Amino acid sequence: MLDFRRRSTRGLTLSSFLFASLLFGAACDPNAELEANPNAGFTDSSEGMDPSEGMDPGAESAPIDLEQHADGLTASDPSATAIPPAPAGLRTVAAWETLFLKRWNTDHTSDFLPRSTSRDSWQFYNLGYGIDGNTAMYRATGKTQYLDRALLYVNNMVNSAKTSASFSSSRFKDGYLGWITQRPETIGQEVPLYESYCWRYVTRLLRVIRETPALYNNATYRAQYDRLLEFSEKNIFEKWFRRGANSHIYRVNTHMSAHWAYIAMDLSRMTTDATRKANYLAVLNNVNRDMPNYPSSLREQMGTSPVNPAAYFWSDTWGSHTRPGQDVSHGNGVMAFIVEAHDAGIEWTDKDMRAFVATLGSVIWPAAGKYGNYIDGSGRGNGWFNDGLMKLGRYDVNLQRRLETHAVGNNTQYYGNAALNVRLLSEAAAK
Repeated sequence: MLDFRRRSTRGLTLSSFLFASLLFGAACDPNAELEANPNAGFTDSSEGMDPSEGMDPGAESAPIDLEQHADGLTASDPSATAIPPAPAGLRTVAAWETLFLKRWNTDHTSDFLPRSTSRDSWQFYNLGYGIDGNTAMYRATGKTQYLDRALLYVNNMVNSAKTSASFSSSRFKDGYLGWITQRPETIGQEVPLYESYCWRYVTRLLRVIRETPALYNNATYRAQYDRLLEFSEKNIFEKWFRRGANSHIYRVNTHMSAHWAYIAMDLSRMTTDATRKANYLAVLNNVNRDMPNYPSSLREQMGTSPVNPAAYFWSDTWGSHTRPGQDVSHGNGVMAFIVEAHDAGIEWTDKDMRAFVATLGSVIWPAAGKYGNYIDGSGRGNGWFNDGLMKLGRYDVNLQRRLETHAVGNNTQYYGNAALNVRLLSEAAAK
């Protein structure tokens, strides 16, 4: 097991009253979503659906000539640092990039680009996978062609946003910018889940720019960063917080709250406004440690697995510790946040990550082709780990080696994050 050299930070212990009054006031939208108000008329409880619904995750396009994609950063660019050798026996970053490029243009033209221009927030839900995959491949290779494609998707979404007041069917009709959905179950509504599910990967993309001097000091990237950050702070986080934090930020399930913790974490590391930063940190800390409207937190949800004492078990229902626990599909959303929080030195320790590695490697996925549907390993799952659980490969060489032969969900998100796993493992081994 690697020495991760990470620290645990407990964050700010702000009370629920303090964080709610810091910036936006403690308003709670009386027209909460269906899970909180059965008369609201819609729900967004479909969170966690994997992209195999409506897609063929195993399909591949014709091979691409890698020479046609030489427009990325060159070795002379300070952000295109040399990649250390991969640990023995692992597929290299370059090999993962080759697989990524075989699908890159097909996924772009047939899926992600149309979603980004759809003006439909339900389409943005799966678009998050395209943003994540391209951002991960940029982080793995330093090639700006991947960063540019992720930015294209985000700019397309932002350019299509309209004021809530212009949506005749919206129940908010305020001055914030956003989108409605055409999904039949929620048609004509503004849905916080669809936005947050995608936007956690938008804020992670922006953090990459902020934390990479060659990008942040480049006028073209800096202009996009400034515009998209302000949009994210005002028309994503502030919008849903003011509309009712207990309904729209501190959600009924672990995974739905984790999306907002992810966004709050990223924004706290980028904002230049002290009051906003305090609010982001309070939300982050509350999801991790002290939910204001439910009797638990992500930390309190974690317990010893009934199957393997080295692994974790948790339920998606706040305050519950009964089996079978969190379903694996939605558990990906919890893990996507925790992995990034650990790497940022926030709350989640190396010991935690070892337990999560054991959860995936021995409980959820005990053998090739055998997948649990729940965190306790019960049920028959589909093996789709792209959106969070596979990111645990960055901490364990043996798990990463298994991911090389995993045949489910082999798309650009999978390949991009697998490449990033190897990059991080290689850097750790070179220390």
